[in-house]
Amino acid sequence: MMHVHYDLSLVIGSVAISVLACYFAVSVGQMLFQNVQQQLKKIALIMSGLLLGAAVWSMHFVGMLACQLPAPYQFDLSFTTLSFVIAFIASTFAVWLTTQSTLPVARLILSGILMGLGISGMHYTGMMGIQVEGYRSYYDPTIVLLSVLVAIGGAILTFWFMFHSKCRMGRQAQYKIFIAVLMSLSIVAMHYIGMEALHFYSTADLPQSGHFQIGQGPALLVVILVTSLIFAAAVGVSLLELRLEEKSRQLSLANRELANQAVKDNLTKLPNRLYLAEYAQLLFSEHRQKNTKIAFLYIDLDRFKAVNDVFGHHVGDQLLIQLSKRVQSHLGENTQLLRIGGDEFLLVIEHTDIAEATLISEKILELIQQSFLIAGKVINISGSIGIAMYPEHGTNLQDILMNADAAMLTSKYQGRNTSSVFNYDLELLEAKSQSKLINDLYKAVEQQQFALFYQPKFKAADHKICGVEALIRWYHPVHGLLTPNMFIKGAEKTGLIIQIGYWTLEEAFKQIQIWERSGAPLFPVAVNLSAVQFEHKHLFSTLENLFKRYEIQPHHLMIEVTESTAMHHIESSIRSFERLRQMGIQLAIDDFGTGHSSFLYLKKLPVDELKIDRAFILDLCLDSKEELILESIIQLAIKLGLTVTAEGVETPLQAEILTRLGCQQLQGYLLGLPMDVERLEELFKHSA
Repeated sequence: MMHVHYDLSLVIGSVAISVLACYFAVSVGQMLFQNVQQQLKKIALIMSGLLLGAAVWSMHFVGMLACQLPAPYQFDLSFTTLSFVIAFIASTFAVWLTTQSTLPVARLILSGILMGLGISGMHYTGMMGIQVEGYRSYYDPTIVLLSVLVAIGGAILTFWFMFHSKCRMGRQAQYKIFIAVLMSLSIVAMHYIGMEALHFYSTADLPQSGHFQIGQGPALLVVILVTSLIFAAAVGVSLLELRLEEKSRQLSLANRELANQAVKDNLTKLPNRLYLAEYAQLLFSEHRQKNTKIAFLYIDLDRFKAVNDVFGHHVGDQLLIQLSKRVQSHLGENTQLLRIGGDEFLLVIEHTDIAEATLISEKILELIQQSFLIAGKVINISGSIGIAMYPEHGTNLQDILMNADAAMLTSKYQGRNTSSVFNYDLELLEAKSQSKLINDLYKAVEQQQFALFYQPKFKAADHKICGVEALIRWYHPVHGLLTPNMFIKGAEKTGLIIQIGYWTLEEAFKQIQIWERSGAPLFPVAVNLSAVQFEHKHLFSTLENLFKRYEIQPHHLMIEVTESTAMHHIESSIRSFERLRQMGIQLAIDDFGTGHSSFLYLKKLPVDELKIDRAFILDLCLDSKEELILESIIQLAIKLGLTVTAEGVETPLQAEILTRLGCQQLQGYLLGLPMDVERLEELFKHSA
């Protein structure tokens, strides 16, 4: 038996070649982590596999040159070529595993085993190609196993550092050198441990027990076994990766579908408001650079609710679907149709002007008017369109939509089935201001930013105070003191009028209680009820609770209801008035003469006072038509047993004519403005 001896300089050279080759392999491998095209990544992967395989293979044969064999030798070309192919396949596949976005422990171990087997397979296959004259090679199984384990352990450690260098260290040269050294040491260690297991015997001797011989026949079986294991592992992992990639692709498609559904209307499949926000930002950015205009057509279907009520919601849904398809089929380039509400659509037209947008809106109206056949029913409908232009009518999406909506409402007011272009007239500006006030109303109710002023009523005969009317005021933090005509309509639209009305009632109760205790006879205190509050189901229970809490005299409170409110549901109003009368509350009809005046019904209403609207007083003068009308109203009301009060008295002549006609009470700026409690009490002291 003969041991293998080495040339130290060639051993050092083999290590140096291994480190250098591994360093280049790692550098090329890191190209896979750069933002390059997919085909370039595949090329880089193959190059990395070739270099890494060549590093392992070249180190092996340089190490073989460092060996001093017992006799002349030669290499078998087939085994030598096969050893390089094994190194290349194992290296390429192992590098591919480490280039994935994640490296779980199972994949790390598998890639390490694959690489370790590749290195070992390459080494021992290459050794089979060495033919030494007169000698045969034998291996110590224990040392062979140790060499394979060293190769596997070194590969696992190398690939772990290689993966984390990609995630953490970027392209730092020091870290690449460290990886190259670690990889080459694994290869070198495996090689020289494997060489330590090698012993040569002359053909005349027999191998010792405990050793095994690798001859040509058994050698071929071992090579086939190792190669089969490598390919089996590669195929298995490939199938696993393909399955994972397929699941990842399906998950990506599902996520994309969910994202698309989020920006699409479920019914019509048109883009929705979420899509509009991002779409508008892109449009505005592009058109700011090109200085072009965009038209926004706000489309609302007229009386669509009637379709749902008469034919059913399923028919209404089908109508919306058919309409969206009909309109889309007639759209040209640079147009986008969106559904932004129940029966509201938005058509966005790029690179256009007002004239073209108006022409397109007329075509859209024609399409809407065409009959729809749904569930055997012929349905006809119309639409109203508002047009707003970017940037002329707004430079952000919120303003554009608000102005297009305002223009659409203008089309509604003009008789529907038409289109209107937004314009900055005073009415629309007032509507915008009203919208902002409505928004502030919520905070006003929450923080109770209101106060009650009181306007006195005077006896016509001697001008002494005979009661007051409670009038609400809003202390707006920005606009200052606001009168009811500036916010009551908004409060009615939002339903806040209920809370405001009950607050007013309670404040009036508090003030009546104070005046009763102080002995100031400023009664009755009149409180106006809106139509919404007069018909509210909790009105009577609220009044009963207030009477229990404040314990005031019921006749010191007067409820005023406008004529139009009282006549709206006359039978219901009569019942409500009778119930209020039973509670001891005085009752008055406000703004008489402006609604559907009917003395026949007035005779049935159990009221105490009739307040003539200021519209009859405004142009009152001697021998005027207003005087004749007022004389008839006053005399008839007196005969019905009602107290007559004239509102809006501003001149001495008006007061004189009204007194002569028999009006018992006067109210207006001539005698007393609305004022706070302190000024009212001071005025009462002087008039007493």
